[in-house]
Amino acid sequence: MTTTLRPTGPLQQGADGAKARTYEVCVNSRPVGSVGLATDEVFGPTVCGLRDLRIAPPDRRRGRGTVAALAAEEVARGWGCVRIEVTVPAAATAALRLVSALGYVERNRRMAKPLGAAPALPDGTAARPMTGDEFEAWAARAKELYARTWTDRGVPEAEARAKSEADHARNLPRGLATPDTWLSVLTHHGVRVGTLWLSVLDGDAFVFDVEVDAEQRGQGHGRSLMLAAQAQAHAAGRQRIGLNVFAGNTPALRLYESLGYEPTSYSLYKALL
Repeated sequence: MTTTLRPTGPLQQGADGAKARTYEVCVNSRPVGSVGLATDEVFGPTVCGLRDLRIAPPDRRRGRGTVAALAAEEVARGWGCVRIEVTVPAAATAALRLVSALGYVERNRRMAKPLGAAPALPDGTAARPMTGDEFEAWAARAKELYARTWTDRGVPEAEARAKSEADHARNLPRGLATPDTWLSVLTHHGVRVGTLWLSVLDGDAFVFDVEVDAEQRGQGHGRSLMLAAQAQAHAAGRQRIGLNVFAGNTPALRLYESLGYEPTSYSLYKALL
């Protein structure tokens, strides 16, 4: 039996080279599933996203998904893409096994937890609003560090910087005055020890950035920052809090797991050689 992709409509193309198309997954011309492909809005037309690969239950466990994913990679190569990316829900264990077997590598994961009662901060520790002058210095550093997290994971520098600028512009359009956003400085006995950026994303509180100042690390202030985020989210009436953690950041991952965060999705990528 032959598994192929059959377009369900015309190729969508943008003036900047963007492309998108959806396909039926067919076995001997019989539809058994579907998949979508689209180039990335930020990284540009050389990066393709694999979306919503689905195989009907009666045709699962027969290699249809594997062949469909490989065929999708060939389409992406034909578009001139050099990298393909996919986001897999944490509950989709079969899909995660499939893409991992095909050579996709985890770049980052989303994690979340329900919010209970507001936690108390350690004695002498407090979170205060960031000032305007502090924001300017923090924003410049945050953009630089965020771009670096992407270049450290194989993203070309120009793409990483473009993503950093775009993400910060989208999520902080009005700086300190951005609605549903809390930018804070954490102090311990009056001494600054770190910063926190908490916003609302898809209805949930979301930790966009947390950083302990270099000279204050190793003293438990990372946990205090996360407790401050939970307290702020609780005060804002949110029922759930989420975050993103990049692969390889083992200390952060262990901290989040110890606080009860669990994975909700995994983002993976693969170079198209």
